[in-house]
Amino acid sequence: MNTILNIIWLVFAGFWMAVGYAVAGIVCCVLIITIPFGIASFRMANYVLWPFGRTVVDHPGAGAWSTIGNIVWLVVAGWWLAIGHLLTGIALCVTIIGIPMGIASFKLIPISLLPLGKEIVSTDRPFGRY
Repeated sequence: MNTILNIIWLVFAGFWMAVGYAVAGIVCCVLIITIPFGIASFRMANYVLWPFGRTVVDHPGAGAWSTIGNIVWLVVAGWWLAIGHLLTGIALCVTIIGIPMGIASFKLIPISLLPLGKEIVSTDRPFGRY
């Protein structure tokens, strides 16, 4: 079931959302000080391409620097990516078949706002808990 949901997700939302994260990652990698944001953005682009069967958990070793980085990320790129997930989720929920993908898009909003200090892990549940 995860594979079917991931393929449908990739066609209708995943590719374009991953492009948004990749563009944010490229922009962040231009300056040396924002390279950690670029790496987090590329990691999220990978997750957004194939989200079903994986989930995001807190990284145990994240400290104060990830909190400060999340605040900067929120102001610079987080809002735009969260708005993209919100609009995509609403558009996907218009059809009955799109509702699981819309819910997945809504579940990606918190991680798009605060990506640092998080880790992507595999799960055996189709709708992993965030």
